[in-house]
Amino acid sequence: MNVIERLTFFASLYKVHTNPEQGMWLLYITIFILSLIVYRLGFAKKLPLLKNVIIYVLLALGCTILTFFAVFLPVAEGLVVAALVLVIYKIRLYQSKKHEVNEQK
Repeated sequence: MNVIERLTFFASLYKVHTNPEQGMWLLYITIFILSLIVYRLGFAKKLPLLKNVIIYVLLALGCTILTFFAVFLPVAEGLVVAALVLVIYKIRLYQSKKHEVNEQK
């Protein structure tokens, strides 16, 4: 089996097989940004600055490991789906709260 056929969408998009250094950096940045979005939409709480810095540093370290998995496993694609689900949830939550406020008036 050809290795190029087993690459995920983002890995083949960034041409990890032809330019591995640039492709892996782009894949890392993509996974890090998507992880930040998912964290902020789904799990973030108001924290002091130092705790936020620690969380983001640990998130960056975790994304390093995820980047190696993302070459052949759909890590970035799963993060895209999670981000979309959380965006839809937040929109529906906002609409629901807005509707409740209008009903109380």
